[in-house]
Amino acid sequence: MDFSKIEKDTLEQINSIKNLDELEKIRLSYLGKKGLISQEMKNLVNLEIDEKKELGKKLNTLKNLIQNKIESKRIEIQNIDLNKKMLDEKLDLTLPPRNYSNGKIHPISQTINSVINIFSGMGFSVADGPDIETDFHNFTALNIPPNHPAREMQDTFYITNEKNKEKLVLRTHTSPVQIRTMMNKEPPIKIIVPGRTYRCDSDSTHSPMFHQVEGLLIDKDSNMAHLKGCLIDFLKNFFELDELKFRFRPSYFPFTEPSAEMDIAYRKEKNTFKFGEGEDWLEILGCGMVNPIVLENCGIDSKNYKGFAFGLGIERISMLKYGIADLRSFFETDLRWIKHYGFNPLNLNSKSGL
Repeated sequence: MDFSKIEKDTLEQINSIKNLDELEKIRLSYLGKKGLISQEMKNLVNLEIDEKKELGKKLNTLKNLIQNKIESKRIEIQNIDLNKKMLDEKLDLTLPPRNYSNGKIHPISQTINSVINIFSGMGFSVADGPDIETDFHNFTALNIPPNHPAREMQDTFYITNEKNKEKLVLRTHTSPVQIRTMMNKEPPIKIIVPGRTYRCDSDSTHSPMFHQVEGLLIDKDSNMAHLKGCLIDFLKNFFELDELKFRFRPSYFPFTEPSAEMDIAYRKEKNTFKFGEGEDWLEILGCGMVNPIVLENCGIDSKNYKGFAFGLGIERISMLKYGIADLRSFFETDLRWIKHYGFNPLNLNSKSGL
């Protein structure tokens, strides 16, 4: 075998190649399983040891030379192809830019964020918990008796745990998170609990799934005056009012004692409502001092600790603030609606988002 001639011919062939397909054919003809060098390697078994060593060394040298040359040529061809492609795909800077549509923050998300911002400024932290709850956390620990209407199937979504047949419930309020917090944390406690809640109800002012935010404060010195001051400051901030006309009416909730409902004044001006003034009243939230029975159910000494709690609907206050007429529209995924009522993400941290 004339190695010098094979080397010369092979290198000339490789240098003349213009594309990768031709280069691959050359590689296979010399280095493939049925290629020239591969076949000569197989024939070495028929030679004497000395001949085998000498010829094997020459074949390996030629093989490495061809491999390196082919790889070098491959890189050269790829670079040429890339440069040609880049020239062909040159960017036309005179073309008009594409129109991009920015997303919008949903009014519910905006409202929750505003509520969190306001209460965070008062020192409240945010707590969270599971949507699927036990009967104890959702009802019993909150002093809701077994015959209470809220436990009825027509008002509550029940689920059965297939493993242990335990009756579970889609939480009807975010109060179970308060229970879990009181059972796992030593007072003082100062939390708000925004989240999804579920009830068997659906019309223009009710939804099977809706959002609430509840607040809880437990310490040794809190009283009804502290509760009132907290809620008045919150509503002034949320509705961006300098003055707020309000009233507290006695009410009843199993988990608070005494209990109250808070109303704010309003008046209708053409097609809009002015809040905080006027002669008409609008119920806005429920509140009260935490029932000592609830504290004891959570392992807190009611003789040394007391506190207050409150709760309000996110959709409700969002509808009032942003003039949304139908609660069902929050969940209809109509892009026209979200474009109209949604908020610019850059304004997420502002009080109003406008």
